[in-house]
Amino acid sequence: MAVTDMPNENEKPKVRLLNDPKFRSIIFQALLVAFLVWLVWGMVSNAAFNLQKAGIASGFDFLGIAAGFGLNFSPFLEYNSDSTFLDVYWVGLQNTLVLAVIGIFFATIIGFLVGVARLSNNWVINKMAYVYVEVLRNIPLLLQIFIWYKGVGAFLPAKRNPADLGIFGQLNAAGLFAPKPVYSDGAGMIPLALLAAILITFFISGWAKKRQIATGERFPVFWTGLGLIIGLPLLAYFIFGQPISAEYPTVGNFGPKGGMQVIPELIALILALSLYTAAFIAEVVRAGILAVNRGQTEASYALGLRPGQTLRLNIIPQAMRVIIPPLTSQYLNLTKNSSLAVAIAYPDLTAIFAGTALNQTGQAVEILLMTMLTYLAISLITSMFMNWYNSKMSLVER
Repeated sequence: MAVTDMPNENEKPKVRLLNDPKFRSIIFQALLVAFLVWLVWGMVSNAAFNLQKAGIASGFDFLGIAAGFGLNFSPFLEYNSDSTFLDVYWVGLQNTLVLAVIGIFFATIIGFLVGVARLSNNWVINKMAYVYVEVLRNIPLLLQIFIWYKGVGAFLPAKRNPADLGIFGQLNAAGLFAPKPVYSDGAGMIPLALLAAILITFFISGWAKKRQIATGERFPVFWTGLGLIIGLPLLAYFIFGQPISAEYPTVGNFGPKGGMQVIPELIALILALSLYTAAFIAEVVRAGILAVNRGQTEASYALGLRPGQTLRLNIIPQAMRVIIPPLTSQYLNLTKNSSLAVAIAYPDLTAIFAGTALNQTGQAVEILLMTMLTYLAISLITSMFMNWYNSKMSLVER
């Protein structure tokens, strides 16, 4: 009688390749990548064909050509009509960063103040903050820019009759004419002294935390750091013979002369972007504070801390881990919203490079690619910094 082979219980059943989930996922991913490569290749080939048909040379050689147009604002970089299109790019990037950095600075301060005011027990302050948030965040940003530029700007003094702001300069319809710093030998030591003061303050802060954990005694880090940040640059200023002076604007027949002009477009954009973004930051701050357990406040009061000390030393540090992620989004939104500056002819990257330079050269692909990559790089750098700061502020389990 023939003996049949008995099946081995430990032997795994054979699976066809098409029925293998891992194999199918690899095939589908490979097909997707191939489709994307084909799609990008087709778009690039089509763009190159159209540019060649239109007689427009592709490449970045146009960056070395003289732009042939002037700009009304470039605070740090030298620019004239003989400058190249690459200079136009750098000036546009400079103006975009100036607007974004100043806007983020003021939006953060205003947003935190309004956010705390939204939780105030004072009825008037609470309702004023509520009205501020509800009004400003529900009016389109572009409309607010026009209100500040065309509406409020119409009430500025005429060019021949500027308003005297004392040490801050003179203000008229052409903008703010502020004191202009004049540098001489040794001026570079002052920012070095400021940098040294910031680094020393950073190390003192770390030492003070370790000291407080070990002994329970607090060290006045804020006042010590403030004294260093003000004192060291001031000391360097006098040691090196006062190498920085100020050129103040003077009244002329056709408006102020001298000084440093801050154009009205920049002022309107700073006000609009800061106040608009601050309304969103205020709600982020309010939500972060409310996320902290009420028992933390009661415990602080039980230890004898005043409301201001409780908020500054206990509540805000714990709320920061909730505040920082959405705060990062608001910073990114403000930076990208700065491209609306083109609406009032502020010479930012979008207006003069992706606008004027593109119209003159016709290099749409190259210019738009550079512009998009620039905004992407700014956003990624901002996100990296805020993620690093968030990791420092996060709770660490012992």
